[in-house]
Amino acid sequence: MESPHSVNSPRRTLSLSKQRRTTVSFVDPDDKNSGFGLSGDHGPKPSEVYGFVGSITTVVASVIFLVWAYVPESWLQSIGISYYPSRYWALAVPSYVMVTIVLMLVFYIGLNFISTPPPTSINTVFDEFSRDPLSLDCSLEGDEKPIQPISDIGIDRINDVMFNNAT
Repeated sequence: MESPHSVNSPRRTLSLSKQRRTTVSFVDPDDKNSGFGLSGDHGPKPSEVYGFVGSITTVVASVIFLVWAYVPESWLQSIGISYYPSRYWALAVPSYVMVTIVLMLVFYIGLNFISTPPPTSINTVFDEFSRDPLSLDCSLEGDEKPIQPISDIGIDRINDVMFNNAT
């Protein structure tokens, strides 16, 4: 007999063999008689918990910071908060953090400029995988044959081609 939680699979219509019957079972989590709820995989994943706790902590810390930075001292003392850091740090800490981030970016870009060879260096054109033009093997055929090295065409050759074709 067919289970009350099974349905026909959409793959059944694409199957070449019509004799087999494919079913997909959906387990009701409230159904205690099914026996599938005891697999040991209970509760949310740790990454989900850490993300949720981190987001709540960020929101609470931001609200506390904004209250500390913008509410007058007389209001804080009237609700019983008498000890808190100086208001100087409400501007100094974000400023220091932003300057530190900008300096880290400048340092990173400068480090990349230092580790890169200058544009006039031959190392920007050749590396350990490039072939020496003098050691080209002419026995290679088809796609394996390398591109010929760049060279100038002589002026006398250009004159010969131009004047010989004109006559």
